[in-house]
Amino acid sequence: MKNLKITLAAIALASASFGSFAAELVNAQPSDLQKTGVITVSGASDLTSLENKLAAKADEAGAKSFQIISTTGDNKLHGTAIIYN
Repeated sequence: MKNLKITLAAIALASASFGSFAAELVNAQPSDLQKTGVITVSGASDLTSLENKLAAKADEAGAKSFQIISTTGDNKLHGTAIIYN
């Protein structure tokens, strides 16, 4: 049940625009970009910090966009995202 709540919250966050990172958070694969890999992060305290960590890692990888595909955890969150170029 907790994972379901976290996943729903991640989807809600994915629909918001944060614009502070070069890699743009998207809800689906952009039609003009190709999947270039998958990134993971862990140790986030909340969904916002999880998204920020994924965005920073996407930037490090040179991605133009990223899509969060999973989140898990209770006190320390783990997340996975697809990156696109």
